[in-house]
Amino acid sequence: MGRSRDGDRGRDEDGGGEWGARGRRRGQGELEAQVLSALRAAPGPETAAWVRAYLGGTLAYTTVMTILTRLHAKRVVTRERVGRSFLWTAAADEAGLAAHRMRRVLDGETDREAVLMSFVSGLSARDEELLRALLNDAHDGEPGSRTEDRDGREN
Repeated sequence: MGRSRDGDRGRDEDGGGEWGARGRRRGQGELEAQVLSALRAAPGPETAAWVRAYLGGTLAYTTVMTILTRLHAKRVVTRERVGRSFLWTAAADEAGLAAHRMRRVLDGETDREAVLMSFVSGLSARDEELLRALLNDAHDGEPGSRTEDRDGREN
């Protein structure tokens, strides 16, 4: 179905489509963010065809469906069957999607403490203060707070 990277399938006149500007293939996270952004802009639940049209119509319908299905598996979007189609709704924003990715990376590592230590040591002073304040709020019994032991198990 597709052509090689040197072909023109999947591109529109300005180099968009499944391929980004200057022929750079867009990353999966970039497409996920665009699809999620489209659903957040929607007036209500929408079809994959609506998402495709909202994004300019250059992506293949199957690409949009694949992205929506992956976002659904990550619980970032919800879907409701209507006839033979689904209506899709954003359940999280871009920050929620980024947080999900961060948790997946952390969950994939054996030494969680080393990963978190490396992450925190790379933060700016301002971000470190913000993180400290957010953690303090969570430990003060704010809604949605939880505590975990050293191995990441919820208490």
